[in-house]
Amino acid sequence: MTMATALQFTDVSIVRDGNTILDKVSWTVDGTERWVILGPNGAGKTTLLQIAAALVHPSKGKAKLLDQTMGKVDIFDLRSRIGFVSSAMSRRIPGDETVLNVVMTAAYSVTGRWNEHYEDIDIARARRVLGEWKLGDFVDRRFGGLSDGEQKRVLIARAVMTDPELLLLDEPAASLDLGSREELLGLLSGFAQSSSSPAMVMVTHHVEEIPQGFTNALLLSKGKVVAKGKLADVVTAALLSKTFDIPLELTTSKGRFAARAS
Repeated sequence: MTMATALQFTDVSIVRDGNTILDKVSWTVDGTERWVILGPNGAGKTTLLQIAAALVHPSKGKAKLLDQTMGKVDIFDLRSRIGFVSSAMSRRIPGDETVLNVVMTAAYSVTGRWNEHYEDIDIARARRVLGEWKLGDFVDRRFGGLSDGEQKRVLIARAVMTDPELLLLDEPAASLDLGSREELLGLLSGFAQSSSSPAMVMVTHHVEEIPQGFTNALLLSKGKVVAKGKLADVVTAALLSKTFDIPLELTTSKGRFAARAS
């Protein structure tokens, strides 16, 4: 069941070695919302996502995840309810592991088969999830032999295998060629538009990578929130120009965005 409020940050800051990475970020994500976080390199996007994944504690402020306050809850129990997809995860998975095992091991929060026992229902669910992400023919393939786009889809399938209440995606389309990107965005769009899907937050640098079905946007620059709210109100030429510190033109077509220097 989707939580009424998946995430609530109040004046959240991260300070490392005297440098402010995030500066008094206040932000709420409801269970039915799909958010995209946009901003330049060094804006603090990934750090924000790491707090949302219960991997990093705020230096200041309060972070509530799935109605639990960080610092007052078993962090490992919290992490088991959150799906997190990042390029760092792909590097932790053994290259010789089969695709089926990569997805199935999510049930035990491990990255390779060891001595865990899986029921037939686990295997059936993993196969079903792989089918939903167009990976049904990949169950016996080795993870290390897949293309970047295929690996990204396997990691997303792994993240949704455990039926998370919050799904976090850190630049899922990064490094993909045009065809792989569009295939992935099409699948993410379908997933985002399903009423049974959890709250979603996706980090990207590019408005072209915002899937249809996403509802809200947060613009971040130098650790500060530039704007947040409904997608149509926030993803504008003026606000993007302010965020990326360059004059930009924005076009939309069939629910997709494109930006270029003006």
